[in-house]
Amino acid sequence: MNFLDEIANEIEVTKMSVEAVLKLVGEGCTIPFISRYRKEMIGGIDEVKVRSISNMFSDIEEREKRRSFILDAIEKMEKLTPELKKQIQNAKTLATLEDIYAPFKSKKKTKAQKAEEAGLIPLSEFILDKKYSRDELLKESDKYKNSEHKVETAEKAIEGALDILMAKFSGDQDLKEDLRGIYWQQAKLVSKKKDKCEAIKDYQKFKDYFEYEELISKLKEAKNSHRFLALKRGNSLKILKVDIEIDPEITKNKIRGKYFSNADAYKLELLEQAAHKANILYIHPSFELEIKSELRKSSDEHAINVFGKNLRNLLLQPYLGSKSVLGIDPGIRTGCKLALIDDSGKFIFDHVIYPFGNEAKKKEGIQLLEGIIEKFKVEHIAIGNGTNGRETLEYIEKFILPNNSNVKATLINEDGASIYSASDIARKEFPDKDITVRGAISIARRFQDPLSELVKIDPKSIGVGQYQHDVNQTRLKKSLGEVVESCVNFVGVDLNTASAPLLSYISGIGPTLAQNIVNHREKNGIFKKREDLNKVTRFSEKVFQQCAGFLRIYNGDEPLDSTFIHPETYSKIYHWSKANGINVSEIIGADSPKIEELSNDKDMKELLGEYTLNDVVTSLKAPTQDPRTEFKSFEFRKDIKDIKDLKKDEWYPGVVTNITQFGAFIDLGIKTKGLLHVSQLADKFVENALDELKVGEGIKVKVIEVDIDRDRVSLSRRTIDKADMPKRPRQDKQRQAKHKSSGQKRPRKNQELKNNAFASLKNFKIK
Repeated sequence: MNFLDEIANEIEVTKMSVEAVLKLVGEGCTIPFISRYRKEMIGGIDEVKVRSISNMFSDIEEREKRRSFILDAIEKMEKLTPELKKQIQNAKTLATLEDIYAPFKSKKKTKAQKAEEAGLIPLSEFILDKKYSRDELLKESDKYKNSEHKVETAEKAIEGALDILMAKFSGDQDLKEDLRGIYWQQAKLVSKKKDKCEAIKDYQKFKDYFEYEELISKLKEAKNSHRFLALKRGNSLKILKVDIEIDPEITKNKIRGKYFSNADAYKLELLEQAAHKANILYIHPSFELEIKSELRKSSDEHAINVFGKNLRNLLLQPYLGSKSVLGIDPGIRTGCKLALIDDSGKFIFDHVIYPFGNEAKKKEGIQLLEGIIEKFKVEHIAIGNGTNGRETLEYIEKFILPNNSNVKATLINEDGASIYSASDIARKEFPDKDITVRGAISIARRFQDPLSELVKIDPKSIGVGQYQHDVNQTRLKKSLGEVVESCVNFVGVDLNTASAPLLSYISGIGPTLAQNIVNHREKNGIFKKREDLNKVTRFSEKVFQQCAGFLRIYNGDEPLDSTFIHPETYSKIYHWSKANGINVSEIIGADSPKIEELSNDKDMKELLGEYTLNDVVTSLKAPTQDPRTEFKSFEFRKDIKDIKDLKKDEWYPGVVTNITQFGAFIDLGIKTKGLLHVSQLADKFVENALDELKVGEGIKVKVIEVDIDRDRVSLSRRTIDKADMPKRPRQDKQRQAKHKSSGQKRPRKNQELKNNAFASLKNFKIK
């Protein structure tokens, strides 16, 4: 049971919490359910730690399955010695396990294995342990000639024995563990431009990496990991050649120090050549593969984490709520598609206007819009921010808003709307509408309730990622799915209005049951109480336990159904209410003294547990408990239409649309997004943009550079000059002084050493 301690120490929770979480997960409980309704059992730890425990246990299971496989495989080969078995059982990481298993993987016999079969192990021990001259070694080696195994000469016998020693050096796990630490401290990742890469499209995008090197320890840091993703992409496009480099003398010295530090001149020269060859052919390539794999894994993890945080902020951004919205998908030739939704998100009708046509078309559009506003009491117009979005907003502001002071028009980020419009979900929802109308509906709905609408779109298409197509797709999908699940259950949904895609993310439900709920609702009418869920096809007692607390019913038969309180607690609350002579419905949403009595009731605290009682009281005080804030209108500057209108050193309002590890992209109300680099985020030193900003946030930025030719805008939030900026921590300054910034040409000492090392192998011979 050591893995319990391993998880507890890593995540900084008690062993009891780990045990409880794993027990509940094993019983089929979901992470949202465990986090909200089993706080007493898990010690009140939050959802992030609950999920981390579950994920880490999965990783440990993977490691242990691999350990078991390796033990079984080597045992079947009849090569599992007691010492090797102990070594495998004590290995703490997958990397160490793979190191141990590497010599046994190959189906093709290695030179060392062939030498062993030729009976050269005693000669290898002689070479390593004894004292001898060249003639004495040749005389000893002559005894091992074996024509059957193609060992015709003494020199061939020596070569075979050295192959065995090279396998010994490269397979020494203690030595490799020592070297592993050195590699992570001193090795560099080096990239250069490949020959003839100029023929590849967009090769200039990687010019910063044409002559580049960086300590791998720095690349593993979250703030720098995007560089490795860029290098990986450049390498996959055959624009960059990427290598791991370190002084080969380090490995040679380590081998010499352990195996033959006191050797005589001839023996020393012979074994040093073997050590050199073992490093170049086996040790360094294995570390290069391992390091690149680890950098890939860590950079993927950092990128996925950034994507997840952006997605969470996007899903939980301020919402309009239950108000009708007119959505507009801008267009010139085909016109602007209008779609009206009511306060529950239900589609009412669609139409087309032509604001950019002739005067007659313009007037016709104005009359239609004013008629819609008057008839349906529309107060909010949502306009997609794609092509001609800004022009459409100006049309509304010029001709509609002056005569309708209660109406507000807003540009809405439409990333992913076209993906939704062409999806199976959209076709099923609106089979008789074309994709532009579906897009207008999506724009209106995502303004009304971003969470409910964005769950219908593949998260990768929403536009808040970084290198999302380069990272591990399985892990990305799993992580983003967890983010959406967390957000949906964090907010809760209205059981009588939620779509099937939204319901599918509720704890314990999934796509099939979600559709069954919608079908039941359409056939039998709205749900009157949570218990009615048990009438839905394929709904089990376990599913009801997992999902009921997250599904709200407003104005139903059971007043507690509108809160986050779980039905399993209802009887205890009603018992307390009856004993205190009060009706439960009277204290929901009210600032009643009775709620304080409930909060301080020792018997209820003992019966429910402190965490659960606190949650019950919170739910009674604020039944909806929606963590999102209400939407507040945001206005861009009206004197800019495109990049040419921007003026250096002027401040502009903008909205954060995406955050990466190197900065944030800002929508200024024009087609071109501006880049707010992490170095320009604030007057203080900022390491991570996510610590300062979040997607959907409105901020003010200053234009510091406009590159019209490359369609780029550089922004800043700093109010003081760079010279007056607070200095970075001293250790960073020292490290920068020691390692020059990327992009500078510098001597390629490591590359020269590597080239010389390989060249020397061609002349490797027994003297």
